[in-house]
Amino acid sequence: MTTQHLWVGAGVISLGVVMMGACSGDTTTNPDGGTGNPDSSTGNDATQGSDVAQGTDSTPPGDSGGQTGCEFPSTSTMYQDVSGASLDSAWGAILGGALASGWGGPFQLDPSFTINTADSGVTRRPFTQPSSALPDCDTAPIPLVSGGATEGYPDYFCAQSGNDCHLITCQGSRLYELYQGSVTGGKATGGTFTGTCLVVWDLTKDYWQPGTPFSRGDGCNGADAADMPISTLLLKQAEIVAHNVTHAMRFTIDNSKIDDTYYVHPTTHLGGAGPSGTTLPYGARLRLKKGFDVTTLPSPEAQAIAVALKKYGMFLADGGGFYVSATNDITIDTHDLKVLKPTDFEMVDGGTRYDFHKQNCTRTSISN
Repeated sequence: MTTQHLWVGAGVISLGVVMMGACSGDTTTNPDGGTGNPDSSTGNDATQGSDVAQGTDSTPPGDSGGQTGCEFPSTSTMYQDVSGASLDSAWGAILGGALASGWGGPFQLDPSFTINTADSGVTRRPFTQPSSALPDCDTAPIPLVSGGATEGYPDYFCAQSGNDCHLITCQGSRLYELYQGSVTGGKATGGTFTGTCLVVWDLTKDYWQPGTPFSRGDGCNGADAADMPISTLLLKQAEIVAHNVTHAMRFTIDNSKIDDTYYVHPTTHLGGAGPSGTTLPYGARLRLKKGFDVTTLPSPEAQAIAVALKKYGMFLADGGGFYVSATNDITIDTHDLKVLKPTDFEMVDGGTRYDFHKQNCTRTSISN
């Protein structure tokens, strides 16, 4: 039986665009180190302002200078249009239970993530993680870009014990995501490099097609509690500027509002603390209702995010405060979506409920 980790931390979504299945160039980061602690309208999509681009996956906007994400094949679940998908039968009970009093805070963005991009010449560094992380987590060395950053900190040093400090690096066709990554001294070289759980994602692979094992394996832990890739689901500046978000997002919510027993695919893990049936399962995909009038939102950027929430939705991926995760270079007001309430959303049918406590993570860790 795999060990359950209760990972608490707010997620941040950043918008950005890269070509599918690859990392895009080197990036220079200027993180702000923010770690912020952050409620049915009618209307018609046809009335959206002309500033809101409806773009398609086949015509991604160009990079406007912000951070870029690492993208998986276009068949992957985060790029799929779920605007017409059926509803989950438990949504009414969840609205009447965990979300009856709201999200637990205003709907807002958490811009604390940095996506580091390493070219092929960047040396990969070995690191130390707990032996209990195996076999769920990977042990391969990680490329550390000079001047890079972790979530919430402008360098590689996780200055406060217990913080999530997600370290995200793209190199070629690999995406490295490390929970609680830290280098004493905060530099790419020198110091002691540690982490709690590493996931090495192959960007050429669609992990979420039916099959055995599914994703990295049912019951397997990861860089966040749901074991979903973080980078791809982040809101990024280039997407916001282009008013064209072409993927699902990532959100976090208080653990008391998350099911402590069952999860749904595409996630394979959980860390909730709430009762089953009336709380959100990890992997819950919420979409903004079709009838919500996006022109009531205060900016074209917020309207573009709302359009994406209707088409692609957002996945419950971790526990913490209520946030939609983003990169730390976004310039949109993080409170521009504060009017959105749980009743403005609906849960896409999650299918089979998997009892986490009956899963046994079986996999071979990636070591090189």
